[in-house]
Amino acid sequence: MARGEKMHCLKDFHKDTLKPSPGKSPGTRPEDEADGKMQREKWANKLDFILSVAGGFIGLGNIWRFPYLCYKNGGGAFLIPYFIFLFGGGLPVFFLEVALGQYTSEGGITCWEKLCPIFSGIGCASIVIVSLLNIYYIVILAWGLYYLFQTFRDELPWARCIHSWNTPNCIDDKMRKNVSLWLSANATNFTSPVTEFWERNVLSLSSGIDNLGKLKWDLALCLLAVWVICFFCIWKGVRSTGKVVYITATFPFLMLLVLLIRGVTLPGAAQGIKFYLYPDISRLGDPQVWIDAGTQIFFSYAICLGAMTSLGSYNKYKYNCYRDCMLLGCLNSGTSFVSGFAIFSVLGFMAQEQGVDIADVAESGPGLAFIAYPKAVSMMPWPVFWAVLFFVMLLLLGLDSQFVEVEGQITSLVDLYPSFLRKGYRREIFIAIVCLCSYLLGLTMVTQGGMYVFQLFDYYAASGMCLLWVAFFECIAIAWVYGADNFYDAVEDMIGYRPGPWMKWSWSVSTPLLCMSCFIFSLAKYTPLTYNKTYRYPDWAQGVGWVLALTSMLCIPMVGVIKVIQSDGPIFEVSLASVFLLVQEKFARIWEKNGWSGTDWGAFPKSQDGPAGPNGLLLCCNIP
Repeated sequence: MARGEKMHCLKDFHKDTLKPSPGKSPGTRPEDEADGKMQREKWANKLDFILSVAGGFIGLGNIWRFPYLCYKNGGGAFLIPYFIFLFGGGLPVFFLEVALGQYTSEGGITCWEKLCPIFSGIGCASIVIVSLLNIYYIVILAWGLYYLFQTFRDELPWARCIHSWNTPNCIDDKMRKNVSLWLSANATNFTSPVTEFWERNVLSLSSGIDNLGKLKWDLALCLLAVWVICFFCIWKGVRSTGKVVYITATFPFLMLLVLLIRGVTLPGAAQGIKFYLYPDISRLGDPQVWIDAGTQIFFSYAICLGAMTSLGSYNKYKYNCYRDCMLLGCLNSGTSFVSGFAIFSVLGFMAQEQGVDIADVAESGPGLAFIAYPKAVSMMPWPVFWAVLFFVMLLLLGLDSQFVEVEGQITSLVDLYPSFLRKGYRREIFIAIVCLCSYLLGLTMVTQGGMYVFQLFDYYAASGMCLLWVAFFECIAIAWVYGADNFYDAVEDMIGYRPGPWMKWSWSVSTPLLCMSCFIFSLAKYTPLTYNKTYRYPDWAQGVGWVLALTSMLCIPMVGVIKVIQSDGPIFEVSLASVFLLVQEKFARIWEKNGWSGTDWGAFPKSQDGPAGPNGLLLCCNIP
């Protein structure tokens, strides 16, 4: 048998079965129509896709996580590991997911069924992660909406210690400037009005996770409101999503620009920016710096969640996704970098006003959004205006990330049963059910102990370890099982040219190595979860957290084992034949690339069921 015939399974077969039929909706296969699948809707224009992706991955992490990590991990020196992970992992995986969705016209689960059935657990893992993420991420928006409502007053409620929730230990910033009082007292006995507003009014924080306390009805209503908004943003599919993002994805940039201009004109801004960027090369020797860089890249690009694959699946088949993925990557990382100037200029102003070091006011996550920045705007002229501007920006940044991730979740699940869920109003009803269930589960996070539950989800359910694990197997499946050259052929068929070797090299070598190295270091440096560095979570809560993490991570090996067990014929024969076929294809390409000839690679293990034994294509490709 000629070598060209032997490569039919791994290259030509995929082109023949996955390539869209002439005259049909791009990406639609003949067998889909035979099964009664409805035509897949497409983006009305490319700007809908660009803004949806931009809204999906430019979110709260760009504002409250990257600037903090940059200052914490050596300032400008942190950009070295950041860009290594960006070009060696983030951008390649981002493009891989978008191109995979565009090529297969399928969501985050069924796309893997088409290319590498034994690795379809990747899609299941992504859906588990994004489902858990959607439950807790939107709680941040509920907090933001509550703060926004509270700003419409003559005076911001966290500016002074004159409210019912304040304690005798609360001291205004003006009193803190009284040096004689400050030196004669123990500063640790006092709290600020903004901290008490957050912990005693907004959260009504209980003693621990084993004491959830009462439901906070004001937060529960805010949570319901943002879920309703999210539902109506996606209920008509990409037709509604593609139009909403014209506002939610663009307006935050305008507000960020306004806050940036205001921030850099404040006294003390220069010191804040210097603190943000001043390089400390010695920090590069700490493995935690590299772990933070890797996890930040995967968080900020919303990869390994199935969302980018789902958004890409609505592209037209010939759309140049490579060009726009590169542009979107520059936009995302550029936004993170510029956000640091807007945040640290304000923190520099606040540190100067209080007479403290910037390290004492710099925070990350909810601490920045709901304590540090509100405190800073309360010191500015026109504090109500700046507070409204900040929280509207926060809501819009989080909202489009939320509904894009929910859209990715819905698309992946609907594509499992398209003939049933795409008829009539079934899709809309299904979205409503998913939103309602997520809302009910999220109510545990708007109780008096809800912050502890929120942190548990944030630390484990969608942790960097989970994302790195999924990204590793995505690259293995595409580069080493389906074949990087085969996937490059698919990309060339879509966009008309082959990208440079950088992408292929990243999928094959650098990204798996970076992901697995970072994953191992994360396990080695694991520390038990605490709240505010004082409250340590009980052992049972830590166990629940690990269950949340393993729920997604175990999907990949478990589904792989199930696929092999369900195959016809001995497991060993199926696996060995598939591996033999894979290795043979790799060596044949090397042989051909070097111009060698005169070697017959031998016959494939054959049986009546296929070229690699019974269901022998389980690992390499799927025959419909």
